[in-house]
Amino acid sequence: MRIPRFYVDTLLASGTTVELSAEAAHHALQVLRLKAGAPLRVFNGEGGEYDAVLVHSTKRSAALAIQQFYDVERESSLRIELGQAVSRGDRMDFAVQKSTELGVSSISPLLSEHGIGRLDEKQRRKKQDHWQRIAVNACEQCGRNRIPPVRMPVPLNEWLSGVQASFKLVLDPESDLAITQLPDPGDGICIMIGAEGGFSADELAAAKQAGFVGARLGPRVLRTETAAAAALAALQTCWGDFGESDA
Repeated sequence: MRIPRFYVDTLLASGTTVELSAEAAHHALQVLRLKAGAPLRVFNGEGGEYDAVLVHSTKRSAALAIQQFYDVERESSLRIELGQAVSRGDRMDFAVQKSTELGVSSISPLLSEHGIGRLDEKQRRKKQDHWQRIAVNACEQCGRNRIPPVRMPVPLNEWLSGVQASFKLVLDPESDLAITQLPDPGDGICIMIGAEGGFSADELAAAKQAGFVGARLGPRVLRTETAAAAALAALQTCWGDFGESDA
């Protein structure tokens, strides 16, 4: 049986005791039905992970004894910054979850013409918190010990002006260049992906003016959440850790 993994937002050290968050405690006790003495693995996003044991619980709390530390990293050698246009429904949730599993380094939700174009300050913060929790949960599931930050949603043009990556890519189904024909991006790349309607002509022009190169993902039109997963998988296969040995 796989040992359950939990994110703990606190300093960790062997020989100490920590409390799980209310949400994590509920999952451990009510969903997984863990009892005292159950082994767990915990991490705090700063690298590495610890063995732990459930030592005490109530209906709403769980205390863990922190044991051995393992200096384990599962981050890709290719740093991928994702600018993902915000879509309606749960498409963005799926994109954040799968992008985290596929090793993205950071996620910037973008307000665009064909997706969600406007959010007030309260809505932005609420969505950022929601998506960050999804990224945390995905790290717990996939074994990552560092959590990719999910930025505050911003208008596309505002984001474009601040991108610092040396290699910039925008998915464009009309491009003559396939993603596999791109030059080696070195150790980092920034990729932007449109919402359900893609990017408008003006948005694509602005992206290319900002130094982004257009590339397509095959001959078929992909849903926005599929495009994110497919693009990241392609990048990891060509230049990231999909082709690396575990040795």
